[in-house]
Amino acid sequence: MRDNSQIFFNKKILIYGLGKSGLSSFNFLKNKNDVYLFDDNLSLKINKSIKKKTLNFNELLKTKFDLIILSPGIDIKKCKLKNLLKKKHKYIYTDLDIFHSFYRNISFTITGTNGKSTTCKLLYDILKDQKKDVRLAGNIGTPILSINNFSKKTIFVIEASSYQLEYSKIFSSKFSAILNIAPDHLERHGNLNNYIDAKLKIFNNQKRGAIGFINKNDHLIQKRIKTKKLKFKLVNVDTKLNNFILKKIRNKYFLSRSNQANLSFVLEMIKKINVKLNKLLKIVNKFKGLNYRQKIIYNKNKLIIINDSKSTSYSSSKELLEMYENIHWLIGGIPKKNDKLLLSKKYFKNIKIYVFGKNFKKFSKDLKDKAEFKRFNNLNFALSAIFKNIYKKKHSNNTILFSPASASFDSFKNFEERGSYFNKLIKRYINERKII
Repeated sequence: MRDNSQIFFNKKILIYGLGKSGLSSFNFLKNKNDVYLFDDNLSLKINKSIKKKTLNFNELLKTKFDLIILSPGIDIKKCKLKNLLKKKHKYIYTDLDIFHSFYRNISFTITGTNGKSTTCKLLYDILKDQKKDVRLAGNIGTPILSINNFSKKTIFVIEASSYQLEYSKIFSSKFSAILNIAPDHLERHGNLNNYIDAKLKIFNNQKRGAIGFINKNDHLIQKRIKTKKLKFKLVNVDTKLNNFILKKIRNKYFLSRSNQANLSFVLEMIKKINVKLNKLLKIVNKFKGLNYRQKIIYNKNKLIIINDSKSTSYSSSKELLEMYENIHWLIGGIPKKNDKLLLSKKYFKNIKIYVFGKNFKKFSKDLKDKAEFKRFNNLNFALSAIFKNIYKKKHSNNTILFSPASASFDSFKNFEERGSYFNKLIKRYINERKII
């Protein structure tokens, strides 16, 4: 077995990308190596110690590096260093690789198109309740290399995106799961096959004794996994909860099929540490979910308001469109390449669509002939129109669904900022007593 423990010692290393992941990699490696930094955005505000180690483009081209640590947000085909990265592809690593090189902690690593963060947080809460020393890290918001003060017994719950996995070379996890696959991030990966390949890399380095978990009911995963020669045990997770479990769940958050599927994975994974079902269900019934992910923020007077700002594709909005009645759907942002809404015609009769922002043409092409459809310059104007419609039918049940099905970067820094803005707008409407 190849020893990876010395890969990141006494090397000249370039860290490309000065986001949270890149900076945590720098702080972790700087005392063990000669480390330099670069970012396409030269106007980034950075402190003096970081600035000293940051190269400009010309300096970088004159420097020879042993390794390159690539931040997840860097697209190797469209960045300033694309020619260099093409030549040095075999020397590219990620923060996940660095973590794996230095530590051998038990970890649960979870990827998939939808539900990663929710599944990770639920698993983390259950492990925490069992008095386990556990850390939550990765794409969920805390870079893996920024975790401090842990021991060999610490368990890691890691959310891994396709961007992180795409360039990882040695990362391996004791327990790895792919929740589901739907077309996403094709503007980065080029096509669906490349996207699936990036997700499947979560299994590439798993050894004997490791366990992989895949969705029994996801045909895209099932089709591709058959072509893989696996050295580890693979568990096919049935994402349809049995009635015995369903009867014991009182938490409305798990009424949705997607959250039931997330729970199904947790139930399978948690078997490996012998958690008693009654203790597990206690946490499940207390679980509040994560902000901006199918979050009901108002439920009174025949009106439900849902903040699902995390939705960045049609597939992530689809289930909510099937669940509720008289839906006023707020949609807008940067649409995903080749994204399609595979929703039955019968559900469109229940939906009014309010498109906000600049990218009207794509949404119009996809949806205009399927439901009542209106365009607005911004989210506030769209909300105003929705409430006017609701006033006309005060005695009917209504659902305001903020599930943008697109990236947020046209107007917001990220989906959290977008979700927070929506909450502020709703709070203002409530305070002004516009909601009756």
